[in-house]
Amino acid sequence: MELELTTTTILVTFAGVFLICFMKGAFGGGFAIIGIPLLSLVMDPVTAGGLLAPLFIAMDLFGLRYWKPSTWSKPDLKLLVPGLIVGIGVGYLLFRVLDHHAIAILMAAVTLIFVGLWFKAGGEVTVRPRSSPKAVTAGVTSGITTMVAHSGGPPLAMYLLPLGLSKQVYAGTTSMFFTVGNLLKAAPWLLVARPTDKVLSLMFICLLAVPCGVWLGWKLHTRLEQRQMYRACYGLLIVTALKLLWDGVSGYVG
Repeated sequence: MELELTTTTILVTFAGVFLICFMKGAFGGGFAIIGIPLLSLVMDPVTAGGLLAPLFIAMDLFGLRYWKPSTWSKPDLKLLVPGLIVGIGVGYLLFRVLDHHAIAILMAAVTLIFVGLWFKAGGEVTVRPRSSPKAVTAGVTSGITTMVAHSGGPPLAMYLLPLGLSKQVYAGTTSMFFTVGNLLKAAPWLLVARPTDKVLSLMFICLLAVPCGVWLGWKLHTRLEQRQMYRACYGLLIVTALKLLWDGVSGYVG
């Protein structure tokens, strides 16, 4: 079904993009799936993916105004990014044959177990040393899930959060990681979605949400204390996991 540019479609899509921009500014990225449910009210998931792919790049480039190289954990990025590249390639090749619902359920289960361990520890982050195998695994998994379902945040968070990075370095590293990922997956997503003129028009309208959304998110980030930042990230992981679980189960039930 071709997308219709109604007032409702424009307002709902703009709100979803603004929410994703806000998350980008506040937490550096990785929580795009939080805003996708809004878009799914007015368009199918593949159309939403094609619409968001170029917008992610705009968000990332604007976000670099705040997440400068001094906020990047370069040793971690050196381990994560190669895996990300491989994961996006694998995700693209398997996009049409993977059972997206099963992947969503599996990712949700792993994420909820990870958050459950955090709750068991009393809401405190147990700092663990950097691990090359874990980083590569996180990069590959994030690459596959971000290509398949724009849900690459949980695998990366499960690697970065236990490192005990400062809130600026955590957000900056996440931002740079997804800047690379979004640049790489934009072309494949556009090939899959093949956006129409109406989708492109809606995309340009939503560009207006980028500067304000990212800036407001960054302002929230500056007000959060370190512990508040980590608690917010774990809370968002719960929301993300529940959304993935809903998508997976409803795909089989529906």
